[in-house]
Amino acid sequence: MDRPTTDRRSFLASALAAGAYAALAKSPAARAAQEEPPRRLPPAKVSRDRVIRTVVGLRPYRPEGFVLTNERLGEKVVVHNYGHGGGGVSLSWGVAQMAAEQARNLEDKSLAVLGCGVIGLSTARVLQRRGKAVTVYTRELPPETTSNVAGALWYPTHVYEQGKVNATFMERYGLACRLAHREFQSYVGPEYGVRWMETYTFGSGPLGRELAGGPELYPETRFYSDAQRSFGFPFVRQFTSLMIEPQTYLRALLRDFYAAGGRVVVKELKTREEVAGLPERVVFNCTGLGARALFGDQGMASMRGQIEVLLPQPELDYGYLANSLYMFPRADGVILGGTFEAGNWSMDADEATTKRIIEGNAQIAKGLKNSRQ
Repeated sequence: MDRPTTDRRSFLASALAAGAYAALAKSPAARAAQEEPPRRLPPAKVSRDRVIRTVVGLRPYRPEGFVLTNERLGEKVVVHNYGHGGGGVSLSWGVAQMAAEQARNLEDKSLAVLGCGVIGLSTARVLQRRGKAVTVYTRELPPETTSNVAGALWYPTHVYEQGKVNATFMERYGLACRLAHREFQSYVGPEYGVRWMETYTFGSGPLGRELAGGPELYPETRFYSDAQRSFGFPFVRQFTSLMIEPQTYLRALLRDFYAAGGRVVVKELKTREEVAGLPERVVFNCTGLGARALFGDQGMASMRGQIEVLLPQPELDYGYLANSLYMFPRADGVILGGTFEAGNWSMDADEATTKRIIEGNAQIAKGLKNSRQ
């Protein structure tokens, strides 16, 4: 992710890039965007006494990127679809379609999917649409999955580590982004909890046009560089993205799976031998972080995330990103983040992290409030 910075040292360093930003601003589209004043945003009400819960989740992260391949396990074919880091929800429909393609030439009508998070459910639904009978084997069901605690802005970031992926992976990542972005648009509406949302990146240095997955996936991208008008930040990027409400969305997806004849078996599979013992010959492995133990993928690492959830604030109709801080309004509460701690396996809430998230987002809210005056 091309993350903005908010500290003074980074701001001074970014002065070297100001010339490039000025050149960008000379284009007619960029000039029009900067000439249009940003609307005044209602600030989030950020305080300790509005926190209703602290949530910790472990993202299934692979520095080399997600796994989308197949292997033989005795007489079975296992299609792997896991390790999507911080982009699981965003990429779900794309990687589901790509995984299904790997079994396209197989004649089996009854298939197994391991895992009932967003990757498993999306994969199961794609297979059902192709006429397959699908059984999901899972240890946990929504709302107990890792997907349920995702921030779930459509922004597929922290999916891989720069320098550890090749051109082939980046092409695959780009395709997954495009497929998923298009498919999610079919789910916009209250029934699935998906909506378009105005989103901002706040930074102390120039912000380019690059956005996770490609700038063409974010309509109405605009830039502002007047701190007096731009929410108190010297550089602001505005774009429109999709916001997914995990509780509503996963519940609806599971309902659709059942309605299409899907079957769920609540069962924890701990060994490859247990997978080999399943009745289905073709198995889709969507176990996320569980793939490390189940299939021996030592390249899998945890990327710990901690969020603070505030009481709902209905007037908030936008989200923002500011370095490691972010805010997304949802029906179940205002999501404040965040952390991206690779290699941290702790599920315990960290008080220092809570303090940083609350105080950092409170400072942003104060800046928004002052800019409205």
